[in-house]
Amino acid sequence: MARDNLELVQGTLDLLVLKTLDLGPNHGLGIARRIQAVSQGAFHPQPGSLFPSLHRLEESGWLTSEWGESENRRRAKYYRLTRAGRRRLEAEVANWDRVAAAIRLVLSAT
Repeated sequence: MARDNLELVQGTLDLLVLKTLDLGPNHGLGIARRIQAVSQGAFHPQPGSLFPSLHRLEESGWLTSEWGESENRRRAKYYRLTRAGRRRLEAEVANWDRVAAAIRLVLSAT
């Protein structure tokens, strides 16, 4: 089911990248495609925001990377979640749940 493209709330791309890599290592294009597929087309991460996010997460110690060969036999940088990245993902999910619950309360106010 295709949906209109939604704009990502600032800071959520990192969360989506962490969650995607929690499912297994992947390269940049694979991460973008996975996010698009899982969101049923609602999110289309663009290279101009995805690659800075990957770089930021790697510099924070939440990802590691290594060069490998993609499915189309091209050289690609594969990213993997670290233990610290898994802990960060858990914290981010818990925070997101609190934020979403608070927003629901405000939107349901009468």
